[in-house]
Amino acid sequence: MAASSVMYSFRASRKVLSRVSKNTLAKVLGAKQYSHAVSYQETLGIPDPRTTTLKNRLRVATEENHSGSATVGLWVDVGSRYETASSNGATHLLEHLLFKGTPRRSQLDLETEVDNLGMNLNSYVGRDHMAIFAKCLSRDVPKAVEILSDLVQNNVFSDADIDREKHVLLNELDASGDDLTTVVMDYLHATAYQGTSLSRSVLGTTESIKSLSKKDLDSLHKTYVKPSRMVLAGAGGVSHEQLVSLGEKHFGGMSLNYDEGIPIIPPSRFTGSEIRARYDDEPLVHIAMAIEGPGAASEDNLPLQVALTLVGNYDKTFAGGKNLANRVALASAHDGLAHAFQSFNLTYQGTGLWGAYFVCDKLTVADFFFNLQGEWMRLCTSVTDSDVERAKNTLKTSLFGHLSDTTLTCDDVAKQALFLGRRVSYEEFENRLNSIDASTVRDVAYKYIYDKCPAVACYGPTEQVPDYNRVRGSMYWLRY
Repeated sequence: MAASSVMYSFRASRKVLSRVSKNTLAKVLGAKQYSHAVSYQETLGIPDPRTTTLKNRLRVATEENHSGSATVGLWVDVGSRYETASSNGATHLLEHLLFKGTPRRSQLDLETEVDNLGMNLNSYVGRDHMAIFAKCLSRDVPKAVEILSDLVQNNVFSDADIDREKHVLLNELDASGDDLTTVVMDYLHATAYQGTSLSRSVLGTTESIKSLSKKDLDSLHKTYVKPSRMVLAGAGGVSHEQLVSLGEKHFGGMSLNYDEGIPIIPPSRFTGSEIRARYDDEPLVHIAMAIEGPGAASEDNLPLQVALTLVGNYDKTFAGGKNLANRVALASAHDGLAHAFQSFNLTYQGTGLWGAYFVCDKLTVADFFFNLQGEWMRLCTSVTDSDVERAKNTLKTSLFGHLSDTTLTCDDVAKQALFLGRRVSYEEFENRLNSIDASTVRDVAYKYIYDKCPAVACYGPTEQVPDYNRVRGSMYWLRY
């Protein structure tokens, strides 16, 4: 039942990574909101986002659209970034154990109740947050919030439950080795944030998982599952007043006191570097390359998202073929440089990774590097207004296209409240996006990309991957 989002496949990762474009609002803006007699949201028939902070500092954020279904959930500021080397994987284990039952309902009772309501109960863990949420009929929102409250506050698990789920995690960790996107993205974090907690995988290691105990899980829960680090979010057929009332009823009694001191965000340090895992028997080489991007709350994220959209993505199955607008995709289709590539912008508190993941034949990888880095340099020097307008229209289509999906919207609402403290209005987003022109993209791209040291992670037949010094030398242009 506890499905984790840390397991990648290339196609699945395209959905996850492209969630940055769908969830652009969740990590970017900080300007003031606007108000009119008739709101922008009402004019376009778009839900009006609202955020309220309760007395115990639990944030409640909603986006109501009066539909017959809703998604409600809890997002908690905890993840592998807050773990130590010995406790790596503890958050992932805790996420699994949340569904083992409480004093009020056993695991069997929980599963029976959820099935009888037609509810979809799910969860996932990232490096900087954990989520548990339910998709249900609008009339069942009170029951869904009560179940979530029970699971998060009153969860009980025995040593036998812990041992059983540790075996599950070890099996997941073993299976992840076959998913090369998971492997390469973990390698990328390991080299880019070497020596810091962001280098650790959400899955943990074999040694750390085996060493986890009930004491570790209790300490993690008591330290990080606090109302000031939580967001109760809802989207779809749930009113803001209803969710605020339910939040006060079920979470109002949570204590703000910390037994072991208030936790702080562990410092991060980006290191331009590379890691290569050479396996000549593999048919394709998988590579991720990124520079350090801004933190989640930075205003530079939106221009960088426009730049990311211009780089785009590609798959050999794309119907556009040799008529694609993005230059790297066009070169890949015309010259067979890559089987697939996906641009990404992964943002955390205080730092981020902006780059691309690509899969190539071993004899075309150097040419793909040349085309990709050439496009990155073009963003810094000569991108045009027509390019930027095309990217802005793509972003708007992506944003407004997922409004009917209550789960994606709820995830977006919660992340904004968690990282920005509020839900950014669509009016503000569109105004900010419309203000971006070619010079804005060039300036921001130059700030973060031009003449910066990238982090590179490779897996497969890597013999033809350019030397790191050559890759670094292609991060600027000599002009006379």
